Amino acid sequence: MATKVYIVYYSMYGHVEKLAEEIKKGASSVEGVEAKLWQVPETLTEEVLVKMSAPPKSDVPTITPGELAEADGLVFGFPTRFGMMAAQFKAFMDATGGLWRTQQLAGKPAGIFYSTGSQGGGQETTPLTAITQLAHHGMIFVPIGYTFGAGMFEMEKVKGGTPYGAGTFAGDGSRQPSELELEQAFHQGKYFAAIAKKLKAAA
Repeated sequence: MATKVYIVYYSMYGHVEKLAEEIKKGASSVEGVEAKLWQVPETLTEEVLVKMSAPPKSDVPTITPGELAEADGLVFGFPTRFGMMAAQFKAFMDATGGLWRTQQLAGKPAGIFYSTGSQGGGQETTPLTAITQLAHHGMIFVPIGYTFGAGMFEMEKVKGGTPYGAGTFAGDGSRQPSELELEQAFHQGKYFAAIAKKLKAAA
């Protein structure tokens, strides 16, 4: 049976979604792994989103909390808001109480990726504070560490991402994920999927 990896994310302006797409490609490159993209529900009204100049959502399906239990591994992505995950993703996690009561996510591997507005805007605090969600569910956090190699030590170019997971800088919204950031996202997907596959085989 294939190992199911769900990449679950919230993206207002598309930066996190671009990382998610690369993570899916990386995960799908591992033999025996089925990777699928999911969005969490939007909490803002259409009127507010228009005022914020947010583009229309993509056709990626919206996930319900109960569907998380179907996955063998989960990679969560979100933009930052004052150094923590965006409220839309937090609202989704707040709705997973039923899974917590029955411990349906316990023992599942989980990864994190993210987008921030600036270099001091939460590249480490965003994933660090998100780990509490995983801990309460008994999930196994899978960081990428320094497995991305030389790309982790890039000093000449602006690059998001940390040992916690892939990341990007959105700036004022006009900056898009760089080639190196996308490569790191692909690496995270591939690295995570290989671990999820091993854990499933050992279960």
